[in-house]
Amino acid sequence: MAKRDYYETLGIAKGASADEIKKGYRAKAREFHPDRNADNPDAEGKFKEAGEAYEVLKNADKKAAYDRYGHAAFEGGMGGGGGRPGGYPGGGGQGDFASAFSDVFDDLFGDMMGGQRGGGGRRATRGSDLRYNLQVSLEKAFSGLQETIKVPTSIACDECSGTGAEGGAEPQMCPTCSGMGKVRAQQGFFTVERACPTCHGMGQIIKNPCKSCAGAGRVEKDRSLSVNIPAGVETGTRIRLAGEGEAGMRGGPSGDLYIFIEVKSHQLFDREGQNLHCRVPVSMSSAALGGDIEVPTIDGGRSRVKVPSGSQSGRQMRLRGKGMPGLRGGGNGDMYIELAVETPVNLTSQQKELLREFEKLSEDNSPESAGFFNKVKSFWDGMTN
Repeated sequence: MAKRDYYETLGIAKGASADEIKKGYRAKAREFHPDRNADNPDAEGKFKEAGEAYEVLKNADKKAAYDRYGHAAFEGGMGGGGGRPGGYPGGGGQGDFASAFSDVFDDLFGDMMGGQRGGGGRRATRGSDLRYNLQVSLEKAFSGLQETIKVPTSIACDECSGTGAEGGAEPQMCPTCSGMGKVRAQQGFFTVERACPTCHGMGQIIKNPCKSCAGAGRVEKDRSLSVNIPAGVETGTRIRLAGEGEAGMRGGPSGDLYIFIEVKSHQLFDREGQNLHCRVPVSMSSAALGGDIEVPTIDGGRSRVKVPSGSQSGRQMRLRGKGMPGLRGGGNGDMYIELAVETPVNLTSQQKELLREFEKLSEDNSPESAGFFNKVKSFWDGMTN
């Protein structure tokens, strides 16, 4: 079976430039790579065929011989040094094919390995983000506050200016990986990349590490920060302070600091979003006769509330605009007063006698009790029948 033209194999025109040849091979290698074509038995053969074509056409001397003699240039001892070019069955060995494939390895699989070529991005490492949990009272959540906090974190070393080297000297290029931060090892058809064992992937080495930070470029220290807590925060609110996190390694950018707010429970008010709830006890006589009561508000003020006569426990009354402010504006919520009618205790003999007399005169003043016991009587009658 006649072999396909190498230019045709790579889908390029005769006389294509080196960049066009590499681009054509990259496209074919991506299309027919065996790992991406598990269900296509022909893919591996086409993948190797593309590698053979690229191995010839990328070499100026081999390309010139092929353009003049075609496939005959590499058969029977003509021009190409004998044998078939890299990686094709019967060819010049796996080393040539692996060399061809490694030229475009990063382009094909760079996204799967983090997308970075070379070690330049590894030299300075971004610092970690930090979390700080801050408890505030409901009153401070209402008004907002300026809070000073102490954060244990890593900061840039002053002795070496964050470089990690004694006297602030610049780190030197790693001689093992030439600053790439990684080394390659040949395994069959493939080139496997690993972090450089000398610089551990940094691409640089420090011959004389800073004594203060042991070459890290940062030291542990508590920092005091002033934080603006806006009015209306609630539990779970997150505040981001850019660049206030852990310092980067060897002069890298700092991470961010995230402050998570927890609003402490209050002895008088329960919060529900922007609304507040306050349970207010009233005497039995005040609930029966009605009147005014004075209630506290979250801003430290007082409000008078009229209690209608005949009020029962659980009755709610609303004070508009006396709740919590919105975190992003929009006005305040409301405050709800819930009445808790209190039964008197530790009665004197005279009080007990008066209540008994009052009970005799109150048969028609308890509609809820009368309705309940009428239902009970109907229930019992139904069970008897």
